[in-house]
Amino acid sequence: MTNDARLTPLSPQAVTDASARLRTLLFEVKKVIVGQDLMLERLLVALLSRGHVLVEGVPGLAKTLAIKSTADAIGASFRRIQFTPDLVPADLIGTRIYNQKNGNFEVELGPVFAHLILADEINRAPAKIQSALLEAMQERQATIGLESYALPEPFLVLATQNPIESEGTYFLPEAQVDRFMFKVVVGYPGFHEEMTVVERVSQKFERIQVQLSLDELRELQAMADVVYVHPSVIEYAVKLARATRDPGEVGLGELKRAITYGASPRASVNLILGAKALAIVRGREYALPEDVRDLAPEVLRHRIMLSYEGLAEEVQLEDLIGRIIGAVPLPRMHLGDPHGSAGYSPTRHETA
Repeated sequence: MTNDARLTPLSPQAVTDASARLRTLLFEVKKVIVGQDLMLERLLVALLSRGHVLVEGVPGLAKTLAIKSTADAIGASFRRIQFTPDLVPADLIGTRIYNQKNGNFEVELGPVFAHLILADEINRAPAKIQSALLEAMQERQATIGLESYALPEPFLVLATQNPIESEGTYFLPEAQVDRFMFKVVVGYPGFHEEMTVVERVSQKFERIQVQLSLDELRELQAMADVVYVHPSVIEYAVKLARATRDPGEVGLGELKRAITYGASPRASVNLILGAKALAIVRGREYALPEDVRDLAPEVLRHRIMLSYEGLAEEVQLEDLIGRIIGAVPLPRMHLGDPHGSAGYSPTRHETA
């Protein structure tokens, strides 16, 4: 896409059509998945914005089935990698194998070379595996020997963590945790949802049909790139991230002692990238502050480290994030021409 094309405003009709295609995709996935609306929406937003997702939840909540069904619905390749303490980087990225027939070394690519990767129980793998996965996530390549090999596009890692078992696990490096766009906490289904799950398991699952090709997904990613973001929306995202580092900026100085480290600037970036993708999902060619606010818990929760004092006082991270989001006021936006991509009128402080 040329620079001129990237600056071309999106037409409302094109975005409406894109949103309809994405809803059809979600409907197809939900033929198999019951509930889990938040996880599925965040997974879709991560796909559009080229991010990765960390999912925390107890076993049996259809995390594997969700990403596999999504891969099936877009015709993408899928690999599930069970992380264990004895895993080595070659098990993830591949290795060089000596061919006795021709006397040369040949490269056998590992399971990471797929469009959608499920890194199951990621915190059970040692540091060398985490390092190899970090390169794949950030650089979208894997190095085998002296050569680097590009990963397929689109590429998304959905990693899972089990919150109820710590034996044989490793702490994820903060640098790697920060590379995940979202951390989604998955809870138990409701009564009626669980009833539906049991009924569906007793029957044959419907076969997932491809609803969106990989080329169409790449087109939607390009559309998300050019979604209009008003400066006030960017300012709101930055204020949210900064408030986790210094809550006193938003009148919550008493929370300062409960936080050792707040969210990095990558949180601000991901809030905006996610808001642009979420705008496409919701059928708009512009992002709103509400898009940023809705994504804030998943963007911030894995980027805040509680202090010893906060842990001793049993400060709940979710409550802390909720207070910070509530303390940062939404900017007052006024929509102008609904058919223009720059349909925001200046806010009062911008015209002053």
